[in-house]
Amino acid sequence: MFADYSWGELLSIFAMQGFAGLILFSVFVLMALGLAIIFGQMGVINMAHGEFMILGAYVTYLVSRLFETYMPALFGIYFFIAMALAFVVAGALGMVVEWTLIRRLYKRPLDTLLATWGLSLILQQLFRSVFGPREVGVTIPQWMMGSLPLTDTIEVPINGLFVMVLAMSISAAIYVLMFRSRWGLQVRAVVANRTMADAVGINTERTDRLTFGIGCGVAGVAGAAFTMIGSTGPTSGQLYIVDTFLVVVFGGAGSLIGTIASAFSISQAQSILEFFLSGSMAKVLTLLAVVGILMVRPQGLFALKLRK
Repeated sequence: MFADYSWGELLSIFAMQGFAGLILFSVFVLMALGLAIIFGQMGVINMAHGEFMILGAYVTYLVSRLFETYMPALFGIYFFIAMALAFVVAGALGMVVEWTLIRRLYKRPLDTLLATWGLSLILQQLFRSVFGPREVGVTIPQWMMGSLPLTDTIEVPINGLFVMVLAMSISAAIYVLMFRSRWGLQVRAVVANRTMADAVGINTERTDRLTFGIGCGVAGVAGAAFTMIGSTGPTSGQLYIVDTFLVVVFGGAGSLIGTIASAFSISQAQSILEFFLSGSMAKVLTLLAVVGILMVRPQGLFALKLRK
């Protein structure tokens, strides 16, 4: 596999594919953080998580068209407004879904899986009816275009750098929210002992709703970031949902550090293997490696210690 390349070529290949893996890592992290909050803290298997991501992508697409048509002078800042709207719209829909559907299915993981899978099909058809079956793309602002040359053979796209900075910023914000805020303390109390948390005055239903809404909102931000590196279609979310669940389970459900470490490992492995093998073989080998590790350590890379 490596015999046809010189050492210099291999170094360039690993550097370029490693950076491409970092861009994939950024999307994985943004998707998996929202899913880790929902699955890790609430035990809900949200099969519609990819559609919340695509909802954020379509919101970004609509905002870009709006600025391009009516406010071209402000087009350079449209993404920041679109990202905030993507979080609000996806988060609001998530809270509505939790109130109307999910709250009736707690402690019934198979039922939540089937219900959210049905919701994903409904949302896909809704996207197809509103935006059409073809993929759409946004116009990237001028300041995000181009690349930064690191060496004669290695160039780094600016939009990829922006997505990585965004992913790390969101990760830091989630950490502060979960471990340095009153709401995060309430979430961790509900996870540790729901009955006792309810007894000391924590509104567990409200905490669950906000948790689900924030998780879906982060997925919406992931969708906004996704538009910077790819086109958006009604079924694009399904391409990432399996990998996202794999990231969350491999990292350890409920562990933010584990989610980030898992996303980095899986994205780098897939990116490098895809260059030398086919995309499907890269996924198969990555999956086999993850399954093998989970057989030895079923709790994932980083497991939360809960008092039983």
